[in-house]
Amino acid sequence: MAALAIGVAAGATTSMAGSRSFHRLRHAPTRISCVKWDPEGLFGPPQTGHIARSEFRRRLEKDAEAREEFERHVREENERRRAVRESRDVPDTPAELVEYFLDTEAQEIEFEIARMRPRLNEEFFAHLQFELGQLRFSVSKTEDMEDRLIELEALQKALLEGTEAYEKMQVDLVKAKNNLTKILTSKDVKATLLEMVEQNELNRSLLTLLDENIANAQKGNQVE
Repeated sequence: MAALAIGVAAGATTSMAGSRSFHRLRHAPTRISCVKWDPEGLFGPPQTGHIARSEFRRRLEKDAEAREEFERHVREENERRRAVRESRDVPDTPAELVEYFLDTEAQEIEFEIARMRPRLNEEFFAHLQFELGQLRFSVSKTEDMEDRLIELEALQKALLEGTEAYEKMQVDLVKAKNNLTKILTSKDVKATLLEMVEQNELNRSLLTLLDENIANAQKGNQVE
């Protein structure tokens, strides 16, 4: 009886233990370990990263709009400057030429120096220097005279530096044209280019002419 009781007790204990274990397993929280499992394709392609793609598309559209706006602004500015250039009357005297340059926008100075270069001669600079001398050595100076003196001094400096740069550019351009002819007629272009590099002859003017020549050749379907 004792053995039977012990056996029954042991069996009951085992049964209870098994029941508790099953109870824990049955109520354990369910975990999904593979969220991409979709063998039938019921949920379509994954949508992860669509926010990033939308942001990229939004920025691309914004950049395109900004680029278009910038290009439109450049076209309008070029058209405005062209219209201003065409509307200006060419001065006849050195005094009028001084006023002409004083009324010129800063970004147009280089263009006007190139256009008026024949007029920027000894006579013109002598007239400008004479007026500067009168203002500098005037006994009684007004505020307007002081302002005029500052304007003319700045103008004189800009024109002297501008004409010097223009003359240098013309010399470089003539030299660049000669070097371009030398390159195009050379039997050994590579050796000619190396020689020019050693002599420091590959300047900006020559490179610009080379680019223009290549572009024109491509337009004409030519092979240089």
